[in-house]
Amino acid sequence: MNQKTLSLCLAALSLGSFAHAADDGGETVPNPAPAPGAAPAGMVWIPGGEFAMGTKDPTKMSCEGTGHDPMPDARPIHRVALDGYWMDATEVTNEQFAQFVNATGYVTVAERKPRAEDFPGAPPEALVPGSIIFTPTPGLVPLDNFIAWWRYEPGTDWRHPDGPRSDVTGHEKYPVVHVSYEDATAYAQWAGKRLPTEAEWEFASRGGLAGKPFAWGEELKPAAKWMANIFQGPFPVKDSGMDGYVGPAPVAQYPANGYGLYDVAGNVWEWCSDWYRPDYYEQLAKSGVARNPQGPADSFDPSEPGVPKRVHRGGSFLCSDQYCTRYMMGSRGKGEPSSAANHIGFRCVLNPGLPKRD
Repeated sequence: MNQKTLSLCLAALSLGSFAHAADDGGETVPNPAPAPGAAPAGMVWIPGGEFAMGTKDPTKMSCEGTGHDPMPDARPIHRVALDGYWMDATEVTNEQFAQFVNATGYVTVAERKPRAEDFPGAPPEALVPGSIIFTPTPGLVPLDNFIAWWRYEPGTDWRHPDGPRSDVTGHEKYPVVHVSYEDATAYAQWAGKRLPTEAEWEFASRGGLAGKPFAWGEELKPAAKWMANIFQGPFPVKDSGMDGYVGPAPVAQYPANGYGLYDVAGNVWEWCSDWYRPDYYEQLAKSGVARNPQGPADSFDPSEPGVPKRVHRGGSFLCSDQYCTRYMMGSRGKGEPSSAANHIGFRCVLNPGLPKRD
Protein backbone atom coordinates (compact mmCIF):
# COMPACT_ATOMS: atom_id res chain seq x y z
CA MET A 1 0.00 0.00 0.00
CA ASN A 2 1.44 3.39 -0.94
CA GLN A 3 1.67 6.47 1.24
CA LYS A 4 -1.27 8.19 -0.43
CA THR A 5 -3.55 5.25 0.27
CA LEU A 6 -2.48 5.19 3.89
CA SER A 7 -2.92 8.94 4.20
CA LEU A 8 -6.46 8.87 2.86
CA CYS A 9 -7.45 6.06 5.18
CA LEU A 10 -5.85 7.61 8.23
CA ALA A 11 -7.50 10.94 7.51
CA ALA A 12 -10.73 9.43 8.83
CA LEU A 13 -9.33 8.40 12.17
CA SER A 14 -10.03 11.76 13.83
CA LEU A 15 -7.48 11.13 16.56
CA GLY A 16 -5.52 13.83 18.30
CA SER A 17 -4.98 15.50 21.62
CA PHE A 18 -8.34 17.25 21.70
CA ALA A 19 -10.29 18.08 24.84
CA HIS A 20 -13.45 19.93 25.73
CA ALA A 21 -14.96 22.05 28.44
CA ALA A 22 -18.48 23.24 29.21
CA ASP A 23 -19.90 26.11 27.19
CA ASP A 24 -21.00 29.47 28.58
CA GLY A 25 -23.45 30.50 25.90
CA GLY A 26 -26.63 30.38 27.97
CA GLU A 27 -29.39 27.90 28.54
CA THR A 28 -30.92 25.52 26.02
CA VAL A 29 -34.43 26.60 25.05
CA PRO A 30 -36.31 23.60 23.61
CA ASN A 31 -39.18 24.06 21.23
CA PRO A 32 -42.50 23.79 23.10
CA ALA A 33 -44.24 21.66 20.47
CA PRO A 34 -44.69 17.99 21.41
CA ALA A 35 -43.70 15.10 19.19
CA PRO A 36 -45.83 15.00 16.02
CA GLY A 37 -47.34 11.58 16.57
CA ALA A 38 -45.96 8.19 17.42
CA ALA A 39 -42.24 7.62 17.12
CA PRO A 40 -40.99 5.63 14.12
CA ALA A 41 -39.51 2.31 15.21
CA GLY A 42 -36.19 2.74 16.97
CA MET A 43 -36.30 6.53 16.91
CA VAL A 44 -36.87 9.23 19.54
CA TRP A 45 -38.16 12.77 19.20
CA ILE A 46 -35.63 15.59 19.44
CA PRO A 47 -37.67 18.75 20.01
CA GLY A 48 -35.19 21.19 18.57
CA GLY A 49 -34.89 24.65 19.99
CA GLU A 50 -32.15 27.18 20.57
CA PHE A 51 -28.84 26.30 22.20
CA ALA A 52 -25.21 27.31 22.56
CA MET A 53 -22.97 25.39 20.16
CA GLY A 54 -19.24 25.33 20.69
CA THR A 55 -16.77 25.27 23.56
CA LYS A 56 -14.43 27.37 25.62
CA ASP A 57 -10.69 26.88 25.31
CA PRO A 58 -10.23 23.64 27.28
CA THR A 59 -6.60 24.45 28.09
CA LYS A 60 -7.90 27.20 30.37
CA MET A 61 -10.33 24.93 32.19
CA SER A 62 -9.88 22.49 35.05
CA CYS A 63 -11.63 19.46 33.62
CA GLU A 64 -11.03 15.79 32.83
CA GLY A 65 -8.49 15.32 30.06
CA THR A 66 -7.94 18.99 29.26
CA GLY A 67 -4.75 20.87 28.65
CA HIS A 68 -3.78 19.31 25.32
CA ASP A 69 -5.30 21.39 22.55
CA PRO A 70 -7.08 24.75 22.50
CA MET A 71 -9.63 23.56 19.88
CA PRO A 72 -10.04 26.84 18.00
CA ASP A 73 -12.27 25.07 15.45
CA ALA A 74 -14.95 24.67 18.16
CA ARG A 75 -15.23 28.40 18.78
CA PRO A 76 -16.66 30.94 18.98
CA ILE A 77 -19.61 29.73 20.99
CA HIS A 78 -22.66 30.70 18.98
CA ARG A 79 -26.42 30.35 19.13
CA VAL A 80 -28.18 27.86 16.89
CA ALA A 81 -31.92 27.27 16.46
CA LEU A 82 -33.24 23.96 15.13
CA ASP A 83 -36.60 22.57 14.13
CA GLY A 84 -37.59 19.26 15.70
CA TYR A 85 -36.64 15.89 14.18
CA TRP A 86 -36.61 12.18 14.87
CA MET A 87 -33.28 10.49 15.59
CA ASP A 88 -32.20 6.88 15.86
CA ALA A 89 -31.96 6.00 19.54
CA THR A 90 -28.81 3.97 18.85
CA GLU A 91 -26.06 3.72 16.33
CA VAL A 92 -27.01 1.61 13.30
CA THR A 93 -26.24 -2.02 14.12
CA ASN A 94 -24.77 -4.90 12.14
CA GLU A 95 -28.23 -6.46 12.06
CA GLN A 96 -29.81 -3.36 10.57
CA PHE A 97 -27.04 -2.85 8.04
CA ALA A 98 -27.31 -6.50 6.97
CA GLN A 99 -31.00 -5.97 6.19
CA PHE A 100 -30.04 -3.09 3.92
CA VAL A 101 -27.32 -5.09 2.15
CA ASN A 102 -29.57 -8.12 1.73
CA ALA A 103 -32.33 -5.97 0.25
CA THR A 104 -30.15 -3.98 -2.13
CA GLY A 105 -26.97 -5.95 -2.80
CA TYR A 106 -24.98 -2.90 -1.74
CA VAL A 107 -21.19 -3.28 -1.59
CA THR A 108 -19.35 -1.00 0.82
CA VAL A 109 -16.28 1.00 -0.12
CA ALA A 110 -14.06 -1.26 2.02
CA GLU A 111 -15.25 -4.27 0.01
CA ARG A 112 -14.38 -2.71 -3.36
CA LYS A 113 -11.02 -2.89 -5.07
CA PRO A 114 -9.39 0.57 -5.00
CA ARG A 115 -9.18 2.17 -8.44
CA ALA A 116 -5.69 2.61 -9.87
CA GLU A 117 -6.57 6.11 -11.12
CA ASP A 118 -7.29 7.20 -7.56
CA PHE A 119 -3.85 6.07 -6.42
CA PRO A 120 -1.40 6.78 -9.22
CA GLY A 121 1.88 4.96 -8.79
CA ALA A 122 0.53 2.38 -6.37
CA PRO A 123 1.71 -1.16 -7.14
CA PRO A 124 -1.12 -3.45 -8.29
CA GLU A 125 -0.66 -5.75 -5.30
CA ALA A 126 -1.46 -2.85 -2.99
CA LEU A 127 -4.85 -2.19 -4.62
CA VAL A 128 -6.86 -4.68 -2.60
CA PRO A 129 -10.09 -4.19 -0.64
CA GLY A 130 -9.64 -3.61 3.05
CA SER A 131 -9.89 -1.15 5.91
CA ILE A 132 -8.07 0.25 8.94
CA ILE A 133 -7.85 -1.62 12.26
CA PHE A 134 -6.62 -0.39 15.61
CA THR A 135 -3.62 -2.42 16.74
CA PRO A 136 -2.37 -2.07 20.33
CA THR A 137 1.35 -1.44 20.64
CA PRO A 138 3.59 -3.74 22.71
CA GLY A 139 4.74 -0.82 24.82
CA LEU A 140 4.31 2.90 25.30
CA VAL A 141 4.99 4.99 22.21
CA PRO A 142 5.04 8.72 21.49
CA LEU A 143 1.49 9.92 20.94
CA ASP A 144 2.41 12.22 18.06
CA ASN A 145 2.46 9.41 15.47
CA PHE A 146 -0.86 7.60 15.29
CA ILE A 147 0.36 5.36 12.46
CA ALA A 148 2.02 3.37 15.26
CA TRP A 149 -1.32 1.89 16.36
CA TRP A 150 -3.22 1.60 13.09
CA ARG A 151 -2.78 -0.81 10.19
CA TYR A 152 -4.43 -1.33 6.83
CA GLU A 153 -5.74 -4.91 6.76
CA PRO A 154 -6.85 -6.47 3.44
CA GLY A 155 -10.13 -8.33 3.69
CA THR A 156 -11.42 -6.16 6.53
CA ASP A 157 -14.92 -4.70 6.18
CA TRP A 158 -18.20 -4.46 8.03
CA ARG A 159 -18.72 -8.24 7.77
CA HIS A 160 -15.16 -8.89 8.98
CA PRO A 161 -14.55 -6.05 11.46
CA ASP A 162 -11.39 -7.46 13.05
CA GLY A 163 -9.79 -8.85 9.91
CA PRO A 164 -10.66 -11.40 7.21
CA ARG A 165 -10.98 -14.30 9.66
CA SER A 166 -13.52 -12.50 11.85
CA ASP A 167 -17.26 -12.14 11.36
CA VAL A 168 -20.25 -10.51 13.04
CA THR A 169 -21.93 -13.70 14.26
CA GLY A 170 -23.12 -12.99 17.78
CA HIS A 171 -22.47 -9.28 17.25
CA GLU A 172 -25.76 -8.41 15.59
CA LYS A 173 -26.47 -5.68 18.15
CA TYR A 174 -23.05 -4.08 17.85
CA PRO A 175 -22.69 -0.86 15.85
CA VAL A 176 -21.74 -1.45 12.24
CA VAL A 177 -18.21 -0.23 11.55
CA HIS A 178 -15.89 0.12 8.56
CA VAL A 179 -18.53 2.27 6.88
CA SER A 180 -17.54 5.28 4.80
CA TYR A 181 -19.63 8.42 4.44
CA GLU A 182 -20.88 7.04 1.11
CA ASP A 183 -21.96 3.80 2.80
CA ALA A 184 -23.76 5.62 5.62
CA THR A 185 -25.57 7.88 3.16
CA ALA A 186 -26.65 4.91 1.05
CA TYR A 187 -28.15 3.18 4.09
CA ALA A 188 -29.93 6.35 5.20
CA GLN A 189 -31.49 6.84 1.77
CA TRP A 190 -32.67 3.23 1.69
CA ALA A 191 -34.22 3.64 5.14
CA GLY A 192 -36.00 6.85 4.12
CA LYS A 193 -33.85 8.89 6.48
CA ARG A 194 -30.71 11.04 6.28
CA LEU A 195 -27.54 11.72 8.22
CA PRO A 196 -27.75 14.43 10.88
CA THR A 197 -26.15 17.81 10.52
CA GLU A 198 -23.43 18.61 13.01
CA ALA A 199 -25.73 21.05 14.79
CA GLU A 200 -28.51 18.45 15.03
CA TRP A 201 -26.06 15.91 16.39
CA GLU A 202 -24.70 18.22 19.08
CA PHE A 203 -28.11 19.47 20.17
CA ALA A 204 -29.40 15.90 20.46
CA SER A 205 -26.29 14.64 22.26
CA ARG A 206 -26.65 17.25 24.98
CA GLY A 207 -30.05 15.82 25.91
CA GLY A 208 -31.42 19.18 27.05
CA LEU A 209 -28.46 19.98 29.30
CA ALA A 210 -26.55 23.23 28.90
CA GLY A 211 -23.01 23.94 30.00
CA LYS A 212 -22.20 20.35 30.98
CA PRO A 213 -18.96 18.62 29.94
CA PHE A 214 -20.66 15.22 29.56
CA ALA A 215 -23.95 14.04 28.11
CA TRP A 216 -24.97 12.94 31.60
CA GLY A 217 -23.77 15.96 33.61
CA GLU A 218 -20.70 17.27 35.40
CA GLU A 219 -18.68 14.20 36.37
CA LEU A 220 -17.01 11.58 34.19
CA LYS A 221 -18.00 8.82 36.63
CA PRO A 222 -20.96 9.85 38.77
CA ALA A 223 -21.09 7.66 41.87
CA ALA A 224 -17.99 5.87 40.47
CA LYS A 225 -20.06 4.49 37.57
CA TRP A 226 -18.80 4.40 33.99
CA MET A 227 -21.31 6.06 31.66
CA ALA A 228 -19.72 5.39 28.26
CA ASN A 229 -17.47 2.97 26.41
CA ILE A 230 -14.06 4.67 26.28
CA PHE A 231 -10.43 3.63 26.77
CA GLN A 232 -8.96 2.98 30.22
CA GLY A 233 -5.34 2.09 30.84
CA PRO A 234 -2.11 3.09 29.10
CA PHE A 235 -2.97 4.21 25.56
CA PRO A 236 -2.39 2.64 23.04
CA VAL A 237 -1.02 -0.42 24.85
CA LYS A 238 -3.96 -1.99 26.66
CA ASP A 239 -7.56 -1.08 27.32
CA SER A 240 -8.29 -2.46 30.78
CA GLY A 241 -12.03 -2.62 30.05
CA MET A 242 -12.96 -1.09 33.39
CA ASP A 243 -16.12 0.26 31.74
CA GLY A 244 -17.14 -3.30 30.84
CA TYR A 245 -15.83 -3.52 27.28
CA VAL A 246 -12.62 -3.72 25.31
CA GLY A 247 -13.37 -2.56 21.77
CA PRO A 248 -16.89 -1.69 20.60
CA ALA A 249 -19.82 -2.52 22.86
CA PRO A 250 -23.32 -3.59 21.87
CA VAL A 251 -25.54 -0.54 21.55
CA ALA A 252 -27.50 0.76 24.54
CA GLN A 253 -25.33 -0.72 27.28
CA TYR A 254 -25.06 2.58 29.15
CA PRO A 255 -27.79 4.97 30.34
CA ALA A 256 -29.53 7.08 27.72
CA ASN A 257 -29.24 10.85 27.75
CA GLY A 258 -32.13 13.20 28.45
CA TYR A 259 -33.67 12.67 25.00
CA GLY A 260 -33.40 8.88 25.11
CA LEU A 261 -30.28 8.57 22.94
CA TYR A 262 -27.66 5.93 23.68
CA ASP A 263 -23.90 6.04 23.07
CA VAL A 264 -23.61 9.70 22.14
CA ALA A 265 -20.27 9.54 23.93
CA GLY A 266 -17.74 6.88 23.05
CA ASN A 267 -18.34 3.49 21.42
CA VAL A 268 -17.94 4.57 17.76
CA TRP A 269 -17.56 7.87 15.95
CA GLU A 270 -20.61 8.92 13.93
CA TRP A 271 -20.74 10.56 10.50
CA CYS A 272 -22.50 13.91 10.13
CA SER A 273 -23.55 15.46 6.83
CA ASP A 274 -21.48 18.66 7.21
CA TRP A 275 -18.25 19.34 5.40
CA TYR A 276 -15.48 20.14 7.87
CA ARG A 277 -13.94 23.58 8.12
CA PRO A 278 -12.12 24.92 11.20
CA ASP A 279 -13.49 28.43 10.56
CA TYR A 280 -17.13 27.46 10.13
CA TYR A 281 -18.21 28.55 13.60
CA GLU A 282 -16.84 32.02 12.89
CA GLN A 283 -19.09 32.16 9.85
CA LEU A 284 -22.14 31.09 11.85
CA ALA A 285 -21.50 33.52 14.68
CA LYS A 286 -21.75 36.45 12.28
CA SER A 287 -25.36 35.58 11.49
CA GLY A 288 -26.65 36.00 15.03
CA VAL A 289 -28.81 32.95 15.71
CA ALA A 290 -28.13 30.43 12.95
CA ARG A 291 -31.28 28.53 12.02
CA ASN A 292 -30.96 24.92 10.87
CA PRO A 293 -27.35 25.31 9.64
CA GLN A 294 -26.39 22.77 6.99
CA GLY A 295 -22.63 23.12 7.18
CA PRO A 296 -20.18 24.99 4.95
CA ALA A 297 -20.26 24.78 1.17
CA ASP A 298 -16.86 23.12 1.00
CA SER A 299 -14.16 21.58 3.15
CA PHE A 300 -10.74 22.71 4.25
CA ASP A 301 -8.44 21.12 6.79
CA PRO A 302 -5.17 23.00 7.24
CA SER A 303 -3.50 19.83 8.51
CA GLU A 304 -4.19 18.16 5.13
CA PRO A 305 -4.92 20.78 2.47
CA GLY A 306 -6.54 19.25 -0.57
CA VAL A 307 -8.16 16.37 1.33
CA PRO A 308 -11.88 17.16 1.80
CA LYS A 309 -13.40 15.89 5.03
CA ARG A 310 -16.77 15.42 6.69
CA VAL A 311 -17.50 15.91 10.37
CA HIS A 312 -17.38 13.07 12.89
CA ARG A 313 -19.04 13.37 16.28
CA GLY A 314 -19.15 11.52 19.60
CA GLY A 315 -15.73 9.95 20.06
CA SER A 316 -15.15 6.21 20.27
CA PHE A 317 -14.00 3.32 22.43
CA LEU A 318 -10.45 4.54 21.73
CA CYS A 319 -10.91 7.97 23.30
CA SER A 320 -8.71 8.35 26.36
CA ASP A 321 -7.96 11.20 28.72
CA GLN A 322 -4.32 10.55 27.85
CA TYR A 323 -4.81 11.30 24.18
CA CYS A 324 -8.34 12.03 22.94
CA THR A 325 -11.17 13.28 25.15
CA ARG A 326 -13.67 13.84 22.39
CA TYR A 327 -16.38 11.89 24.19
CA MET A 328 -17.05 15.28 25.82
CA MET A 329 -19.80 17.61 24.71
CA GLY A 330 -19.17 19.82 21.71
CA SER A 331 -15.90 18.24 20.64
CA ARG A 332 -15.39 17.65 16.91
CA GLY A 333 -13.81 15.06 14.65
CA LYS A 334 -13.24 14.84 10.91
CA GLY A 335 -12.70 12.18 8.28
CA GLU A 336 -12.05 11.74 4.57
CA PRO A 337 -15.44 10.60 3.17
CA SER A 338 -14.26 7.42 1.44
CA SER A 339 -12.31 6.18 4.45
CA ALA A 340 -13.43 3.77 7.13
CA ALA A 341 -12.10 2.10 10.28
CA ASN A 342 -13.23 -0.16 13.11
CA HIS A 343 -14.24 2.79 15.29
CA ILE A 344 -16.48 4.65 12.82
CA GLY A 345 -20.25 4.16 12.47
CA PHE A 346 -23.36 6.36 12.23
CA ARG A 347 -26.99 6.96 13.14
CA CYS A 348 -29.78 8.64 11.16
CA VAL A 349 -32.44 11.31 11.54
CA LEU A 350 -35.85 11.84 9.99
CA ASN A 351 -37.78 15.05 9.46
CA PRO A 352 -41.39 14.98 10.70
CA GLY A 353 -43.91 14.60 7.92
CA LEU A 354 -41.59 12.61 5.67
CA PRO A 355 -42.64 9.01 5.07
CA LYS A 356 -40.23 6.42 6.44
CA ARG A 357 -39.60 3.27 4.40
CA ASP A 358 -41.83 0.40 5.55
